[in-house]
Amino acid sequence: MLFARLFVTLSALRKKRTTLLYNMKRLTLAVAALFMGLNLSAQWRFGNQPVQNNVQSDLEKNIQKLVMASVMINNFYVDSVDSKKLTEDAINGILMKLDPHSAYTNAADTKKFTEPLEGSFEGIGVQFNMLEDTLLVIQPVPKGPSERVGILAGDRIVSVADTAIAGVKMSREEIMHRLRGKKGTIAHLGVVRRGIKDTLYFDVKRDRIPVNSVDAAYMVTPNIGLIRFNNFAQTTHDEVVQAIKKLKEQGMKDLIIDLQQNSGGFLQAAADIASEFLPKGDMIVYTKGRSVPSQEFRSSGGGAFQEGKVAVLIDEYSASAAEILSGAIQDQDRGIVVGRRSFGKGLVQRPFDMPDGSMIRLTTARYYTPSGRSIQKPYEKGKGLDYAKDVINRYNKGELTNADSIHFPDSLRYQTLRKGRTVYGGGGIMPDCFVPLDTTRYAKCYREMSAKSIIINANLKYMDKNRKKLAKAYPSFEQFKAEYQLPQELIDEIFAEGEKQNIKPKDDEERQKATENMRFIIKALVARDLWDMSEYFALIYENDEVVKKAVELLQGQ
Repeated sequence: MLFARLFVTLSALRKKRTTLLYNMKRLTLAVAALFMGLNLSAQWRFGNQPVQNNVQSDLEKNIQKLVMASVMINNFYVDSVDSKKLTEDAINGILMKLDPHSAYTNAADTKKFTEPLEGSFEGIGVQFNMLEDTLLVIQPVPKGPSERVGILAGDRIVSVADTAIAGVKMSREEIMHRLRGKKGTIAHLGVVRRGIKDTLYFDVKRDRIPVNSVDAAYMVTPNIGLIRFNNFAQTTHDEVVQAIKKLKEQGMKDLIIDLQQNSGGFLQAAADIASEFLPKGDMIVYTKGRSVPSQEFRSSGGGAFQEGKVAVLIDEYSASAAEILSGAIQDQDRGIVVGRRSFGKGLVQRPFDMPDGSMIRLTTARYYTPSGRSIQKPYEKGKGLDYAKDVINRYNKGELTNADSIHFPDSLRYQTLRKGRTVYGGGGIMPDCFVPLDTTRYAKCYREMSAKSIIINANLKYMDKNRKKLAKAYPSFEQFKAEYQLPQELIDEIFAEGEKQNIKPKDDEERQKATENMRFIIKALVARDLWDMSEYFALIYENDEVVKKAVELLQGQ
C-alpha cells in the first residue's frame, strides 16, 4: 500500500514537472515570437527619430524583462489578475520615478483632458449646475442646439431618453455622459419649467459645442481694457484677437492680460498670442532637451496690439504657457508683470497616443525665456508629493504674503533684453510688482459656508425664483451695477442654513464682514447668470488688489 502511494505521488510530481517545463517553454516561445514581431534589431523609430544603436541592446533586454514578468504573472500567479490594470499600474510606476509632469492617462481620462484644449466637444450646449440633485440650466449656449429648440435659463432637465436623472442621486459625471454624444444624434429631454404644470419634452440634436478660453473682456476704465483667459487651447489665439478688436472699438488704449490661475496649454497658442504684442523676430521662448532638437519660437510681427501699454497679471497658479507669455512680455520689456511668483512649470510634454486611446505625456525638453531663464522650479525625481506641496510651502514660509521673504542669489539674476532691468530665475516668473495675497478679505464663517456650497446653492435658488423679475428690473448691466442690492431676507436665509450645519459667526463684527462678502459675491453671481462672465469679473475685480495695482501702474507710466 505504501509503495503504491509513493508511486502515485512520484507520478504526480513528474506530471507537474512536465507541465511546468511545457509552460516555461511556451512562455519562452511566446516572448521570442513577440520580439520577432517587434523586430527590435531593426532600426526603431518614434516618429522620425531613430533610437540610438548603443541603447538598443539594453532597451531590448529591459523590454524583454517587462514582457516576461507580465506573461509569468498572467500564466502562473495564484489568483486571477486584471492584466490591463497591471500594465497601466506599471506604466504609472515608471513615470512616477521621472519628473512630476510625465503622466499616463487611460482612454476616458485622455478624452476629458484633451477636450478643453481642442476648443469644443459634442453635446446639447448648456451651462448648468446641480441644485440639490437636479440639473438646473444656468444659460443655454448662444445659438447652440438647446437654445434653438427653446430651452431656457432656469429650466430643470429631469430626464434623458426617458431615464430619470433628477431625484435619483445620479453623479454629475453620469449625467454629463448621458447629455453628451456624437454630433447629429438626438437627446430626448424632459424639462420642468417654473410656472408650467406639465413636464415639457424637447428633442435636441447634438452638435459641436465651443469651449471658450476667454472668460472676460471688458473696459476697466475708459482707456484700459482687461482680457482674462483660463487656458491656451486651439481656439484661444483667435478668441484673444477678437477680444482685443472688441475692446479697441470701445476705446481701449492700454491692456491688462489676466493670467491668474491660468494653468497653461499649447505652446503654439502661447507663441501666437505673444506675437500679437511683440515686434517681428523677437524671441518668445526656446526649448532644449537631451534627445530632441532645440526649438526657437519668435514673433511673426504685425499683431493686433503693438502700441499700447501692457500689464500681465499672474499668481502662484499661473503655469506653463501662461509663464511663457508673461516671461516673453517681461524679458522683451513690452510690459510689466504684476502679482505673485508663478507656479514654475517649465517642462515640455510630448503626447504619445496608444492604440486603445490612452496617452503617455512624456517630458522631452525644458522651456527658457528670452533672457535665458529656466521656467521650471527645482524638483527631485520620484518625489511628486513634495512637488505638489510647493504652493502650500510657499504660503507657510510667507512668500505669498510678504515680498521681503523672497531672496534670490546672484546666480539667478538675469537682464531684460531692451532696458537691462533685473529679473530672476530659479523657477516661475517673478513679477515686477509684487501684490501680496489678502488672507483677511473673507470672514471665516463665510469661507466655511462657501466650502459647503451654501452660498452657491442659495444663489441658484434665488435666481430660480427671481430671474424673470430681475431681468425686467435691470435691462442693462450698467443699471444693475449702480442700483442692485442683495435682499436682507436672502442673507438671513444663508446664515440660518449655516447654523443648521454648525457654522456661525463668532461675533457681530464677523457677521458684518460675512454679510459684506455675501453682498459682493452674490451680486457678481447674479450678474453672471443674467449676462455672462465679463459682467461677473467686472464686479469681482472692483476690489481686487492685483487689478487695482495694474491700473495704477498703467495710468502712472
